[in-house]
This record gives sequence, structure tokens and C-alpha cells, in this order.
Amino acid sequence: MNQTSRHSGIRNFFEALEGVERIVLTTHLNADGDGTGCQAALVELLRERGHEVRIVNPTPFPDNFRFLLGDPDPVLDAGSEAAAQWCREADLCIVVDTAEIPRLGRVRPMVEALPTVVIDHHPEGTRPIPGVPFVDTGAAAAGELVLDLLREAGGPWTRPAVEGLYVAIMTDTGSFRFSNTSPGVHRAAAELIERGAEPDALHRRVYGSAPIRRFQLLRETLKTLERSEDGGVAWMTVPPEVYDSLGCDPADLEGLTDYPRSIRGVEVAILFRVVRDGIKISFRSNGEFDVNQLARTFDGGGHTRAAGALVPGPMDEARARVVDATIDAVARWER
Repeated sequence: MNQTSRHSGIRNFFEALEGVERIVLTTHLNADGDGTGCQAALVELLRERGHEVRIVNPTPFPDNFRFLLGDPDPVLDAGSEAAAQWCREADLCIVVDTAEIPRLGRVRPMVEALPTVVIDHHPEGTRPIPGVPFVDTGAAAAGELVLDLLREAGGPWTRPAVEGLYVAIMTDTGSFRFSNTSPGVHRAAAELIERGAEPDALHRRVYGSAPIRRFQLLRETLKTLERSEDGGVAWMTVPPEVYDSLGCDPADLEGLTDYPRSIRGVEVAILFRVVRDGIKISFRSNGEFDVNQLARTFDGGGHTRAAGALVPGPMDEARARVVDATIDAVARWER
């Protein structure tokens, strides 16, 4: 998206807010730092403009990102009557960090009748969410786009807004080490630091303070590590019984795919885990191989180097099918 298109997206966003009182703010299943950070900042922006807003996500708001939120707490559990009532009475839905219907999970039927604004940076999928788009696939994070909105509005530059946007950008760039770390990303980070974000403190809150169960889960998951004969694909499986017995949540899976991806010679790493609706697949590329296209063959999607999909089980069959397809795709890949 060029600057003219960005300005058009910003204008469309604020036009969609005209005459609106109640807003539902949502993001994708298993919200990450980008989705939650954007939500924290958007709540501040929308409240400043006089709107009532609640966060209703398809899966619980992650505990490790809850520190980003201001007061009063805007989160409603999607399974509660309070959330259902809020969605029935809302005037607008804002979706951030996804533009695909399946990624909204159980929230989709709750908001499908509402006018919708979509703020996203992912390539378009096969089942796009209808509505007013503010989408730029060239952005490293949805946080870049929400930062544009706050710039246009002149703030507010509150702690939740500034820290939320910094965390959004930090996490989706892998702490500024991924290939999507552009000059614009560094300029955005510098601006947020000038406005009060503390890089060391925020990195420590997100990455440097993990519960012991995360390391216990890592220990058991590493035991499942496998690699293809040619060494181009490596994969691990999260033991469901260990995950459950330790009381883990999706935040405890953060960074697990970095272990098989860091093996010399590996082009694609895969993480498998059991979820309520099937087998969740996380793909990570170690170079130029496009795992987004690979994920789309399983009705998933994402980015060139990070993508995911949900496939039916059982685990053994799903894993064999996905691994075979990945090995084949990497073998046919023209470098």
C-alpha cells in the first residue's frame, strides 16, 4: 500500500466511526502481541473519542499481555451473556490483525450482522471478512497501522496506547530481528520510545519472565523433535497430556518453533498441537520459502515466513499428511 492508499484507509476508518456509540473490538484466535497490543491502543483511542468499546476475542485474552490494558478493564469473555448482549447492541465491529473469517472463531456469528472495519497486514485469504478495509501487507505489524491512526488523531499517547503499539511491533518483528524489520519499523519504535515506551522493561515483561511450566513443556516437546532425511524440514509435537497437566495456555508456546527452525540446514519448521477443533499447525520458514502458500493448501494462511492452519485429526494422520506435503513442497522449491 502506498502513502495515498494509507491515507485513504485512515480516512475510511474515521468515517466509519461517525455516529457510532458502541464498538466490539476483536482479533484472531489465540491472540498474540500484535493483536492485543493493537487492542490496548485502540481502546484508548476510541474512549478518547467518546465511544464505548469492549474487547470480545474468540479465545481468552492472554495473561502475559493483560498488563497492556488500561482501566476499566474492557475485556468480555466471548462465552458470557455480557459479551453476547454487547455484540447484539453494538453499532460497529473492528477486527484487528486478521482479515479472514475462520480466524474469528466463535466470535464470527456474534458480529457478522454488524458493519465492520478490518485493520490488517496479512495477504488476502480465500474467505475475507467483508467490511471497510485498512490493510497494508507491507506493514510489519498491524501496530504500524494503528500507530498511523493515533498520529492522525493526535493521540492519545497514554501508557496503554504507547506500550501496546511498541509490543505489537516488537513481537511481530521478533524483537526487530525478522526480515520485516524495515527502516519505518525502527522509526516507529523510536517515536514510541520518545513517547515513553521502555524497551528493556517491555521486552522483559513479554519475553524475560516466563512461568516454570513453559520450560517443562519445552523439555517434553523437544523429545518429539524429528527431521526429514534431507534435513530441510524439522518438526515437533506438543504432548497434549503434558500441556494439560501443566495447565499451559497458548502463550506458553511462544518461541517453540524457533528450536527446530534453528537447526542447520532446515528450511521449514513445523509445530503440531491438539486443539478443540482439530490439529493446529504452525509453519516457520528459515529463508525465502513461502509458508503462507503452503498453509493455504490446508485452508490456513499468514505471512511468507510465519503461517498456520487447522486440520482435522487424529494427530498421527494429520502430522504425516502435513509433513509429507511440506517435504515435497520444499523439494520442489526453486531457490
